[in-house]
Amino acid sequence: MAASSLLVFREVLEAALVVGIIREAIQLAIVVCLPMLGAGLVAGVLVSVFQTVTSIQDNILAFIPRAAAIFIVFALTFPWMLRMLTGFAGRLVERLPELVR
Repeated sequence: MAASSLLVFREVLEAALVVGIIREAIQLAIVVCLPMLGAGLVAGVLVSVFQTVTSIQDNILAFIPRAAAIFIVFALTFPWMLRMLTGFAGRLVERLPELVR
């Protein structure tokens, strides 16, 4: 009976560990994407206001500023994003013996 309950406890612990890793990965993905999404949102709102005020309805005018804002923010935040992702990967590799057990 004790061996059976130990096995169930281990399975629950392994499941919790996997869920924790996946949760951390999703949180990291959200945090890394937020600056670019925010820049795209702000640029989109500003272009929409400009198009409304001037009555210019051009698709290129809506696309180019958003793409440029996202690219600029990506270029500026790339070192930070790389540090975050390599840190997560490093922590995952360090915990690998714990995960393999």
